[in-house]
Amino acid sequence: MSVQVLYTTAATATGGREGRIESADGVLQAALALPKELGGAGGHATNPEQLFAAGYAACFESAVRFVARQKNVKIEQSSVTAKVGVGPRSAGGFGITAELQVSLPGIDREVAQELIETAHRDICPYSHATRGNVDVQVSLA
Repeated sequence: MSVQVLYTTAATATGGREGRIESADGVLQAALALPKELGGAGGHATNPEQLFAAGYAACFESAVRFVARQKNVKIEQSSVTAKVGVGPRSAGGFGITAELQVSLPGIDREVAQELIETAHRDICPYSHATRGNVDVQVSLA
């Protein structure tokens, strides 16, 4: 399937998981630290899993809102919490998992479930990119 690219960005990492990242436009700049759970020092720096979780959560919430607009469902308030895990794969190397917890207060539960399923199946580019590669669980809070 081809993609009509409407936006492109770039970021550069130096020093791997214990280095720095910076977007091409300089808006995103951050120090990286290996989490203690992975044998690092941890500390007050981010890591690739936090960045992936933030991006997936923001993108998925936008996808849910897009579907709601298509179905004429008014969303007053919503949030998505993405939990991203990383660890060794049984086949070797490392892999990630993702869990999306969606909150849609004031929306009928059946309607809300349909919104998140449609967003995950049809709209969100992160969901498309991970499908078949990453174990992603989506639930309604």
